[in-house]
Amino acid sequence: MTEPMTLRARLAAPVEVVHRALTDPAELRVWLAEHAEVELPERYAFWGRYTPEGDAPHQRLLHADERSLRFAWLLDGAETTTEIALEPEGKTTVLTLRQSHFDFADVISGSSIRGVLQTYWSLAIANLAAHLEGRQLLPRTDFTSADLRGELLIAAPADRVFESLTDSEQASAWFGYPIGIEPWVGGRYAMGGFEAGHAAKVVDLEPGRRISVDWGPVGVTTWELAESQGKTRLTFVQSGFDEQNPPYAAWAGTVAGLGELVRYHEIPDWQPIWL
Repeated sequence: MTEPMTLRARLAAPVEVVHRALTDPAELRVWLAEHAEVELPERYAFWGRYTPEGDAPHQRLLHADERSLRFAWLLDGAETTTEIALEPEGKTTVLTLRQSHFDFADVISGSSIRGVLQTYWSLAIANLAAHLEGRQLLPRTDFTSADLRGELLIAAPADRVFESLTDSEQASAWFGYPIGIEPWVGGRYAMGGFEAGHAAKVVDLEPGRRISVDWGPVGVTTWELAESQGKTRLTFVQSGFDEQNPPYAAWAGTVAGLGELVRYHEIPDWQPIWL
């Protein structure tokens, strides 16, 4: 058994507000799932197209109180466990999520839907943060579709947004992970930095307007920018993958990262939510 996967984030709301967002079914349907039913302390369920294996609710509530939530979640035949803990920190809340049965080998092979769990929860927490801040939500992953595309509006000029997408230092800051970028066609795009070894390849680039990166089997990511009245509409698309096995894990991770790109440009004295 692998160690539980852990994510920690600082959310801009007090504990009672975060707890309500986590347990009110109407709020859950805004930021997490297409369908949700909650009757504490008996039931906690969410399902639908934005949920892995979301054909029906597969959760079983194990524990709930004012600062924690724990439920079993049947995924690919295994009963996993999700635990969420809330800790007050001044006017903010530190959320810690622990998820069992996550193995990075499943991300690489795509052999189990459990391979999406890390980036699924990263995207969910990013959307929870946006919901609590009253900001636009990121596109949720539709696990019933092979059409991987989305849009965001960023309150910054296109040249600044493009620079932050293609400058290694800036991209590493808002994505929260070292990224080495050579911003020209044929250049390297290296998650983990150039020293990490394998790098994707920049296959298209129009300064200030578009960049495409070829990741190999998971396809090509394209970011396109269009400016209007000082704001930038960012369109992002994943293409060229096996549509019988869409790269949901990679896609959710990319989209989750873009939440910090928006905050990076729009929040004075920006600090990432992730701890």
